[in-house]
Amino acid sequence: MSRPRWLLVAVVIGVVAGLIVSRIDFGEAIREVTLPLRHDDIIRQQAQEKDLDPALIAAVIYAESRFQDQTSNAGARGLMQVTPATARAIAQKSGGVTFRTEDLSDPDINIRYGTYHLRELLDIYDGNMIAALAAYNAGSGNVDSWGGPTLQAADIEFPETRAYIDTVLEKREEYRDNYAEDLGL
Repeated sequence: MSRPRWLLVAVVIGVVAGLIVSRIDFGEAIREVTLPLRHDDIIRQQAQEKDLDPALIAAVIYAESRFQDQTSNAGARGLMQVTPATARAIAQKSGGVTFRTEDLSDPDINIRYGTYHLRELLDIYDGNMIAALAAYNAGSGNVDSWGGPTLQAADIEFPETRAYIDTVLEKREEYRDNYAEDLGL
């Protein structure tokens, strides 16, 4: 066997042996890439505090940011993509007095404010999840003009908002199926 071929065989054997010894859970690694979950402790706590489904919270975070702290072109920030204006209103309603826009990069504050807003929208739209999710994505003014509490998916005029709702509802089921224990379900 030539030296390059021997070296290739040795590398392949080494990689295979390393994988066997390391006991990497490939299913877990793939799940982490395709359906990430972080801050499950905060999600569980906020779900309980605000009477929300933790899988729904995880799905909204997935749809909004894929669990990556970021700022949108519209200025929404953090994991749940809360706008500074929405955050200031929530801080005022909930008794927060020291809110700063930079706070939205803190996962605890961002998830706290995002779930406050989601709970508020569910209450405004009489528990209609389609309407609440549409308002979270496209704003309450649009949802009110599309039917408010009686809104159905077919009434939504923005294709991107319909796609957003489909993603959230699909990912909600995936989070329930794959992370039930982590989310306290």
